[in-house]
Parts: sequence; structure tokens; C-alpha cells
Amino acid sequence: MDEPSLSNPENEKRISRSEEDRSFDEVIGHIEDLLLEEDFQALQNKFLEKYWDVFEPVEDNKLIYTDIFNEYNKAVEAYIVNYLKKVMPQFTVDTLLHQLNEKQKQTELEGEVFEVLSTITDFLAFKEMFLDYRAVRKIIRISFCTVYMHITKSLLQVKEGKVADLSCGISVTSLKSYDAEDCKDPPR
Repeated sequence: MDEPSLSNPENEKRISRSEEDRSFDEVIGHIEDLLLEEDFQALQNKFLEKYWDVFEPVEDNKLIYTDIFNEYNKAVEAYIVNYLKKVMPQFTVDTLLHQLNEKQKQTELEGEVFEVLSTITDFLAFKEMFLDYRAVRKIIRISFCTVYMHITKSLLQVKEGKVADLSCGISVTSLKSYDAEDCKDPPR
């Protein structure tokens, strides 16, 4: 019976594959850390806030989407690469892209890290991110306008003497300030 040997080509492939897996897992772990950083979130939110209203939920794509995608891609990719080179001096983009390709062939990559990475490599994922953000923004705006209208109605009732006590403890927290003009024609 043959004893297992490290010089066996099968074992060498397994060891090499295992080292690649560890390297890939290390990079993904660092990207997970990066996603939690306020600076990265601020960078991503800057793009979302600046361009959310440009994107429309239709099949046709506007030419400006490509410009925004390229700008986003350049900024986010540079941020990720700079971060990874600080924490892993041996890091290269080519190695990461190769590892991502190999992993995608083997299995479906899931999770926030892969969603974020797909927004810089896949235009449709990028557009979907903006459309999701747009939907949330519209809901927030509609909610704010609804609250604003209820408060205005309540204040009118108080002014007219129809309501005796408003001590129900209303608390409103806005993510962005709006004025009355924004609520005259709320989005549908």
C-alpha cells in the first residue's frame, strides 16, 4: 500500500487550491471589513444621492447611465484596491478577478460583498442598485409628505378649535429636509 506523499501531483493540486481558497477568503474578509467603514459607505451614498433620480425603472438605458457607471466604477474600484493594498501589500486586482471567475464557475457567489463587487463589474447590477435606492427614496418622500399633510390638517383643526388636545406624542425623523413645495405634488 502506497503512503500519501506531498510530492504526489494530486496532493500538490489540493495544497495549491487550498492556498488559493485561503487567499480568496482573506481578501473577501477584508472587503467585508471595508463595507462597514463609514468612508466607504459615504462614497457609495454620495453616488446614490447624486444620481438616484436619474435612473428610471424602464428597459431602455439612457446614455448618461454609462457615464455614471464608469465614474462609480472608477471611484469604488480605486477605493477597494487602495484599501486592500494597505492591508495586503501582495494584493493584485488580476488575482482577485481570476479567483472570482474561478469561484463563479464552481458555485453561485452570494452575500453583500459579491453584490457590491458586482455593481462595479456588471452594469445591470449597478442599475438595479440605483433603482432599489430610488424606490426607497420615493417611499421615504411619500411617507414624509403624508406625515406633513396629517400634521398640517391637525394644526388647521387646532386653529379652528376642533381639536382640544394634541398630546399624542408625534415624533418625526427625516433623512433629508423637505419644504412644503416638495409635498404639493408627491410622487406616485
